[in-house]
Amino acid sequence: MIQYMPLFRSCSSSRSVAQLHAHLIINGLRKDPLASTKLIESYSQMGSFETSRLVFDTFPNPDSFMWGVIIKCHVWNNFFQEAIFLYHSMLCQLSETSSFIYPSVLRAISAIGDLGVGRKVHGRILKCGFESDSVVETALLSMYGELGWTVYARKLFDEMSVKDVVSWSSIISSYVRNGKGKEGLEIFGDLVKEGVEIDSVALLSAVEGCGELGVWRVGKSVHGCILRKNIQSDGSLINSLVAMYGKCGDTCSAELLFRNAVDKSTYTWTAMMSCYNQNGCYHEALALFVKMHESDVEYNEVTVMAVLCSCARLGWLNEGKSIHGFIVRNAFDCGNDLLGSALVDLYANCGKLSDCHKVFGSSQDRHIVSWNMLISGYVQEGFSDKALTLFVDMVRKGILPDSYTLASVLSASGDIGFSEFGCQIHSHVIRTGFSTEFVQNSLIDMYSKCGLVNYARMIFNDTQERSIVTWNSMMCGLTQNDLSREAISLFDEIYSNSSRMDEVTFLAAIQACSTIGWLEKGKWIHHKLIIFDVRHDMYIDTALTDMYAKCGDLWMARRVFDSMFERSIISWSAMIGGYGMHGQIDDAISLFHEMVNSGIKPNDIILTNILSACSHSGYLNEGKYFFNLMINLNIEPKPEHFGCLVDLLSRAGDIDKAYEVITSMSFPADVSIWGALVNGCRIHKRMDIIKMIQQRLENMHTDDTGYYTLLSNIYAEEGEWNESRMVRSKMRSLGLKKVDGYSMIEVEKRIPA
Repeated sequence: MIQYMPLFRSCSSSRSVAQLHAHLIINGLRKDPLASTKLIESYSQMGSFETSRLVFDTFPNPDSFMWGVIIKCHVWNNFFQEAIFLYHSMLCQLSETSSFIYPSVLRAISAIGDLGVGRKVHGRILKCGFESDSVVETALLSMYGELGWTVYARKLFDEMSVKDVVSWSSIISSYVRNGKGKEGLEIFGDLVKEGVEIDSVALLSAVEGCGELGVWRVGKSVHGCILRKNIQSDGSLINSLVAMYGKCGDTCSAELLFRNAVDKSTYTWTAMMSCYNQNGCYHEALALFVKMHESDVEYNEVTVMAVLCSCARLGWLNEGKSIHGFIVRNAFDCGNDLLGSALVDLYANCGKLSDCHKVFGSSQDRHIVSWNMLISGYVQEGFSDKALTLFVDMVRKGILPDSYTLASVLSASGDIGFSEFGCQIHSHVIRTGFSTEFVQNSLIDMYSKCGLVNYARMIFNDTQERSIVTWNSMMCGLTQNDLSREAISLFDEIYSNSSRMDEVTFLAAIQACSTIGWLEKGKWIHHKLIIFDVRHDMYIDTALTDMYAKCGDLWMARRVFDSMFERSIISWSAMIGGYGMHGQIDDAISLFHEMVNSGIKPNDIILTNILSACSHSGYLNEGKYFFNLMINLNIEPKPEHFGCLVDLLSRAGDIDKAYEVITSMSFPADVSIWGALVNGCRIHKRMDIIKMIQQRLENMHTDDTGYYTLLSNIYAEEGEWNESRMVRSKMRSLGLKKVDGYSMIEVEKRIPA
C-alpha cells in the first residue's frame, strides 16, 4: 500500500481518485484500512463527499483512525451534527479511541454551540489521558473560547506545559471574539515579550481587537509589526486592517491600504465601503460601489448591506429602491436576517414606514435587528405610541430585547411622557442586569423628558464610568427642566476634570446659557470652543446665534450668523427672533426678506417670530401682511399666530376686529388668545368686552394665575373694587396663587443665586 501514497497526493479531481480506487480494487486492496481511509479523505477533498461516505459505510469494522477521518470530512463539509452523531456511534463500537479524533469533534461542537456536549467530550478526553496532547489542548481552548467561556479557555491556556503560536493565537482570538479586546491585546503583548514567532492568525486577532477598542496607536504598531515581519496572508489581514482603521476613524490610512492592495477581493471592497459608512462618508461609499461595479467585482450580501446603509443615511430613497430591485433580480434572500434588516433600515430612515412594514412582514424569520430598525423608525417619525405597541408585540412573540431595543423604547416613552412604561423598562433592566452605558444614557434621557429629573440625576450619580455621552445626556436633561445653572455646573466639572468634550457638550452648555441669559459665561464657552478646535457645525453656530441674541448682544449674534457656511430655517429663525425680541423690527423684516430671496421657504415657527416682533413693536400693517402671507403659503395658522394677530389688533385699538378674528377661527380660542384681547381691552378701556372674556376664562377652568391677576388689576384701575375682590376670591377658591416674578442680572460676570 505504501507505494500508492504518492498516487493519492497526485490526484487532482474526483475522476482521478475514482480511477485509483478501481486500481486498488483490482489489486485486492478494497478491504485495506489504510487504502480505504485515504480514499475517504481524497473523495471528500475532491468534492465527492457522498462517495467518501459510501466507502466508509461499506467498510467492515473501521478502526479509530478511519472514524477520525470520516468525522473530519463531515466537519470539512459543514455537517456538524452528523459529525457528532458519528462520534457517539464510534464510542458504541470501539473500546479505545485515538487523540486524532478530538480536534474535529471539538470543532463540530463549536459550530453548533452545544457547551453541554463539549464538556462531556472534555471529560472523556481527561478519562482517556489525552489532555497533554498539545493539539487536543488547543482544540479545547478554541472550543471554550468560541462558546464564550473565556475563563475556562484562559485556565486551559495557563495550565499548558508547552504554548506554541497556535495556542497563543487561539486564546487571543477567544478574547477578541467575545468582545474582550483589551484582554486579547494584553495577551498579544505577552506573546511578543515571550519571543514566540508570531503568525498571521495572532496578528489578525490583534488587529480586530484594536478595531473593537478603537486604539489607533496600538493598531498602527500591529500594522508595523506585520510590515517588519513581512507576514503573508490570504488577504484577510489587509481586509482586517482596513476595517480596523475605519473603526478608529482613520479613513486616510484605510484608503492607502486599499489603493496599494494588489489583489482586491469582494471582502476588501466591502471593508472599504464599511469604513466610509462608519465615518459618515456615505457619498464616498456609494462612489466606491460604482467603481466596484465598473471593475466587474462580484458582490455579496454584505456589500449590498453597505450600499443600503449609505442610501439610508443620505435619505436616497430612489437609489435605495434600485438596490432593492437589484437584490430581487439577483435572487438575494430578502428574508435573510441582516439583509432584511438593512432594507427595513433604508425605508425607516427615508420615512416610508408602509414600505418598511411590507419588508418586515415578508421576512420569514424576523431577527432582533429588524425589530429594532422598525421600532426606531417609528420613533424617528414621531409615532412613539406605535413603537411601544410594536415592542409589546415583539415581547409577546418571545423575542428578547437587546440594548438597542430598550434605548428606542425608552426614547419613545420619553417623547410622549409615558413615564410609567419607562419605569417598567427600567425595572426590566435592573432584573436582567442589562445595564449597558447605552441603556443608562437612554434612561437619563427618558426621565428628563418626563420631568423626573431627580431620577435621571440618581442614575447619573450611580454611573461609575461616565462617557461624554452620559455627561451630555444629563446636561441636556437639566436644561430641559429649567435647571440650566446645574447644567452649566456639570460643564464646568467636565472642564475641570480635563475630560474630552465634543460638539454636543458645547451645544448643551450654550443652550443652558441662552435659557438664563448668562452672556459672559456664553462668551467664555464660545472661547473654549475655539481653543479646543471643536468642529463648528450648523447646530453649534445656530445655538451661538440664539444665545447672543437672547442675551442682547445682537452685533455678535449677527457676526456668528453671517459667518455660517450653511444655514437652516432654525438659524434664520434664531436671528429674526432675536431682532424681534429686542425691538429691532426693521432688521427682522429685512432679514426675513433676505431669507426668502435665498430660496428658503418660511415655516410656521419663523412666522410666529416675525408676527411676535410686529406685535411687540405695534407694526399693524406689517403684521397683517405676514399673516396673509402665511395663508398664501398654505401654512395653517396655529393658536400662536392668531394670538399675535389679536394682540396686534387689540393694541392698535381695533378691539372689535380682534374679537371678530377670534370668533372666525376654526378651533376654540385658548387662554393665551383671550388673554391678548384682555390686554388690549385694558389699554383701550373696553370694560364691556372684559366681562364677557372673564366668563369665557372661568368656563375654561384655566389655572394660569396671570390672567386672573390681570383681570383683578383692570377692575381695580377702574375703581370696581367688588369685581376685583371677586376675581381674587375666585383664585383662592381654585387654590391658585400669584407666581412671583423675578429677574436675573450679571454681577462681575456671574449670575448670583
